[in-house]
Amino acid sequence: MVDAQANEILTHGIHRFLADGVQYRDLLDIGKAIEKWSDWCPVWSDYAAAAVKRGEGALAALYLAAAGIGRLVLVHAGAVTVSNMNRQILMKNRVGMSRVVQAKETIREMNPAVAIDIFDERITDRNASGLAGSVQIALSARPNFEERRVLNKACIEKGIPMVEAAMNGMEGYLFNVIPRVASCVHCVYPEDDPCWKELEFPVLGAVSGMLGCMMALEAIKLLTGYGKPLLSEMLIYNTLDMDFRKVKIPRNEECEVCRTG
Repeated sequence: MVDAQANEILTHGIHRFLADGVQYRDLLDIGKAIEKWSDWCPVWSDYAAAAVKRGEGALAALYLAAAGIGRLVLVHAGAVTVSNMNRQILMKNRVGMSRVVQAKETIREMNPAVAIDIFDERITDRNASGLAGSVQIALSARPNFEERRVLNKACIEKGIPMVEAAMNGMEGYLFNVIPRVASCVHCVYPEDDPCWKELEFPVLGAVSGMLGCMMALEAIKLLTGYGKPLLSEMLIYNTLDMDFRKVKIPRNEECEVCRTG
């Protein structure tokens, strides 16, 4: 049963309003955005999102910037490798250069007005709280459970919604963490899933790209109240046969991470 707080989120979004006179379709009118980034949507341009990147996180960050978000925080450790080029569309084939530095350059070429903070590091207990507390929404696309759990906990503590996404072979998984309203990562995965360590197929860029687009859409919906975001549901898709389905993921009221009281 969706409670009153959840209904408020579905109706108004996490931040409840758009600027007076601004039509939501303008957020996705790239031509208009390029001509007049700062004037046509003052409220949307005040939003900040943290994208903890992988292939899907990179594309999500690009589309949020294209929609006119004001600030992005990009978090991804390490330098570009040859294997990244299949899915890391923000990279420019400069192997050995920092991933987040290249990502920032590419995004700023498309939208020079967006402010971008970059962190060439992994998500840890040391930095997660500060990152979550500096934005209005987080997007997580980390391939390991350790970082996913740390960011999940930080978002719960800060009351920040998080779009959680993951890939496994030709499949993608997507759900939203709404602190103390909808399921968190620990509710869904109380223990690490051993299947994630037994990949039989390498990451395919197109599968990652589909997931990144959907991450951006969920983030926009949560921030603006436009549409109906995933709430205690997980979207699962299998690109081998283009099967899309949603499954219920009820919140665990006794969850040690997100329980109330």
